[in-house]
Amino acid sequence: MALTVTLVSAEEEVWHGEASLVVAKTVEGEIGFMTGHEPVLAILAEGQVRITQTSGQKVVATAQDGFLAMEDDVLTIVAGHAALDS
Repeated sequence: MALTVTLVSAEEEVWHGEASLVVAKTVEGEIGFMTGHEPVLAILAEGQVRITQTSGQKVVATAQDGFLAMEDDVLTIVAGHAALDS
């Protein structure tokens, strides 16, 4: 089983796919998400969003100004500004 993850900015969808682990920075500190995680609604802080895809590949993005919501193994990250790191 995997998380369905969507990372969007005000301008575009930055990344969408399945992941085994996502770590993001909130105003409360870093938080990690795996399947079965409790529902969460949190304010996004400026920093990295680290996504480990189900294949094991890693995706890293920088995001700021937004929120994230986790429910029923679906993680949505909405940022004012977000971009994949190269």
